[in-house]
Amino acid sequence: MELDEKYREFLHQHHAAAMITIARDGTPKAVRVGVALVDGRLWSSGTVGRVRTKRLRRDPRCTLFVFDQGYSFLTIESTVTVLDGPDAAHQNLELFRVMQHRPAGRLNWYGEELDEDAFLARMADEQRLIYEFAPTNAYGSF
Repeated sequence: MELDEKYREFLHQHHAAAMITIARDGTPKAVRVGVALVDGRLWSSGTVGRVRTKRLRRDPRCTLFVFDQGYSFLTIESTVTVLDGPDAAHQNLELFRVMQHRPAGRLNWYGEELDEDAFLARMADEQRLIYEFAPTNAYGSF
């Protein structure tokens, strides 16, 4: 399903979300994440060792609850593809450039300002990957 323009606009303005995955026993598990549209694709960042990554490899169903500082929200039901190939560090660079509104130059990483090479090295060291969401349903109030 393609997200309509009002949902895309909300995602351009808001990057804070809760990501809900499904535990082996069926229990929904939520964690706070950042999300952004990168060249029309909805992405978030993770690592190889995260529990949510293991859950998504077992069951790719996921719900995102994207929110603002008030009461506006967008819920996106989706399936997730884990992008962990050789381009993962560069994909994370693209994602964080969008989320930090910095199309060029240094990026902030846990309080440090890193140049592009240092940022890419950090992404590789942390075994960063990308969660790519394929929406199946969306609804919200804003």
